Amino acid sequence: MNEQTFSLQPFPSNESPPNLKISGNIARNGNKLAIHYMVEGDLKEIAIVSPSNTPSRKHELWKDTCFEFFLGIKNSAQYWEFNLSPAGHWNAYRLDGYRQRMQEEIAFENLAFNVQNQANGLVLALDVDLDKIVSAEQAIEVGITTVIKYRNDEVTYWALTHRGVEADFHLRDTFIVKL
Repeated sequence: MNEQTFSLQPFPSNESPPNLKISGNIARNGNKLAIHYMVEGDLKEIAIVSPSNTPSRKHELWKDTCFEFFLGIKNSAQYWEFNLSPAGHWNAYRLDGYRQRMQEEIAFENLAFNVQNQANGLVLALDVDLDKIVSAEQAIEVGITTVIKYRNDEVTYWALTHRGVEADFHLRDTFIVKL
């Protein structure tokens, strides 16, 4: 099993950094991927959608607080974007190259994940079988990101690293976790 911890950084801006810490771990065991996010700090200012009784596939989840990761096969331009809402909604997209031909990844009919909203933190955990999109022998590169939307509609963008002049989670050189 290959397991790594991570800590996300907000995109640099003129604003003072929020009183938040976003960290977690990611592991690959065979072709099973497990990712766990932990948001710690003052959550009362964050807009967190209430859990849905009927979580489903939805578009544009990144317009609100959303946990994301990007998965690419080493030495291939193709990659996938996964979006996970604290409400339980989700989506997965396949792209042929940098922001090219984005379409829903139909190999996934459901992405079940767990969200725990605690007094001073929020935990999101996903376990997903990658067999439908990559083989267990293929090396993958992962970019881990989060969009945090505040009650005042301000948005901050968090990632392992930021390489562009603006927040851009699709830049392949930000997929720095090797599994």
